[in-house]
Amino acid sequence: MAGAVDFTSIAQQFVKFYYEQFDTNRGNLGALYRPHSMLTFEANPSQGVDAILEKLQSLPFTSVQHRTDTLDAQPSSEDGGILVLVTGALLVEGSERPMSFTQTFQLRPDAGTFYVFNDVFRLVYPAA
Repeated sequence: MAGAVDFTSIAQQFVKFYYEQFDTNRGNLGALYRPHSMLTFEANPSQGVDAILEKLQSLPFTSVQHRTDTLDAQPSSEDGGILVLVTGALLVEGSERPMSFTQTFQLRPDAGTFYVFNDVFRLVYPAA
């Protein structure tokens, strides 16, 4: 397909950048969101750049390390949007055991780049 967006490569680059920034300086993530973007973090919604950054920066830990185990990507709209599903584990300061997580991003094109339109994060707990 001539001119087709390489959605898998874009998703991989985005995920690498996102978690590097999250793990080193969450404040840098603001550039990835827009005023109409929405984050749902463990069932708690936040909309807009300021509210999203406030949520991310108010998490009860200062140090975290993400590990991505799987990444799936699909084109999600005719305008070039990309749906990204990530699974992995994270280790927060003071903890010896990593926690499993899943995160879904809806990326939308904007002036030659992409921004996060939707972001849904959930910890995954072991089945009882």
